[in-house]
Amino acid sequence: VNQLHRQNSKKRRRRKFCWLQNKPVKILLAKMACRMLLSSTGRALNAAAGTRGISSQVLAPLCAAIKDEITHTGQFYDDKDYRNVRFTNATKVVNPNWAIKLVDEAPIVESSARVVYCDGGTEPALGHPKVYINLDKPGAHACGYCGQRFQKKDDHHH
Repeated sequence: VNQLHRQNSKKRRRRKFCWLQNKPVKILLAKMACRMLLSSTGRALNAAAGTRGISSQVLAPLCAAIKDEITHTGQFYDDKDYRNVRFTNATKVVNPNWAIKLVDEAPIVESSARVVYCDGGTEPALGHPKVYINLDKPGAHACGYCGQRFQKKDDHHH
C-alpha cells in the first residue's frame, strides 16, 4: 500500500512539475487568441502582402498599446500580461458608475421606528428578501442586499 502511495505521489509531483515548465503555454494561447481576433484584419494584410500568416511582430505592438483603466476593485493588467490580448483592437471599457458611488448618492431613509424593513424597494421580485434592520444604535444602517441606508430620526420625546 505504501509503495502504491509513493508511486502515485511521484506521478502527481511529475505532473505538477511538467505544468510549471509549460508557462510559455499561456503566451502561446494569448498569441493564438490575438490571431483569432485579428483574423479578418489578418486576411486583408495577408492578401495585400502575399504572406501566409500574421507574425507575432505585428501582434506585439497591437497588444502592448492597450490603455489600462483601473476598475473599482483596483484591478489592472501589467503591460506584458497575457490577458491584455482580449483588448486587442479595442479599448478596455470600465463603467464609471461604480455601485458604491451610486449607493452613496441615494438619500438616507429616516424613520421614527426602532426597527425597519427593506424589501428591495420598487422591484422586490429580483431576489431581495425582506430584511429587518435595527436602528437603536446611532448613525446610518445599510441593508446588506441593496445598500439602502436607514437612520432613526432624532426624537427628543423619550
